[in-house]
Amino acid sequence: MSEVDIAHLRQWIGREQQLSEMLTEGLVERFDATLGNARAKIAEDAPLAIHWCLTQPTVQPDELGKDGHPARGNFLPPVSLPRRMWAGGELTLLAPLRIDEVVTRSSRIADVTHKTGRSGDLVFVTVEHQIISAGRVAVRERQDIVYRGEQLTPAQPAKESVDPRQPEFRETVKTNTTLLFRYSALTFNGHRIHYDLDYAREQEGYAGLVVHGPLQATLLLHFAARISGNRTPIQFSYRGVAPLICGDDFSVNATRNGKNIDLWTAGSDGATRMTAQAVMA
Repeated sequence: MSEVDIAHLRQWIGREQQLSEMLTEGLVERFDATLGNARAKIAEDAPLAIHWCLTQPTVQPDELGKDGHPARGNFLPPVSLPRRMWAGGELTLLAPLRIDEVVTRSSRIADVTHKTGRSGDLVFVTVEHQIISAGRVAVRERQDIVYRGEQLTPAQPAKESVDPRQPEFRETVKTNTTLLFRYSALTFNGHRIHYDLDYAREQEGYAGLVVHGPLQATLLLHFAARISGNRTPIQFSYRGVAPLICGDDFSVNATRNGKNIDLWTAGSDGATRMTAQAVMA
């Protein structure tokens, strides 16, 4: 019998949160140093997806859960399942962000659903964000968060996740703990699966430290822009397929399909970890 009280969790639908922060030149410099040559250079605008490094909740140490995230039950519903992952989402890119502008993230819980998978209970929380800067909506975003039960054996990508396509464009990304640390610092992300190896293995059942979903999405978004002549997509959607474990190199891959660009990350074993699609104007 499921222990998920979905009726209670759905009471969080409609809950709102608004956070603001100045987009500084220092943040852009740190973002560039983290991505290196992977960053798309688009005019004088701030980098794509830098909004994920802004307006993050800044809670006190005693307000954190044991996983390093802010404790649940304030803005996000108090899901009892222990393992949380950023499962995917969609961005509509309407206007650029610029240095020295105050960026406001207006967020709303749009849906909370309960499903049962092969591994047990799953709770999906859909959050809608508007990223507002200089009085205009710059980004509309849907964020999909999934909560899972305990997993006692390391998660492995399924064999069928190996993508048989040969990409039109491919680049290799070297992963190490420094990259994960820097991105966690940029996004003020305390989730221990990205830096605490014992916790990642023993508490959440991963084979090692996990590469952030939004970091993979950021690399794919910038890859799409770069192969399109440093142009900004008008829409970008992405979905996590399997955990990407730090230590092995992985690849970012792309194939053009008219105005669309199909993208994916793949581990050193060739298995897909994240899929994405960019729509160009």
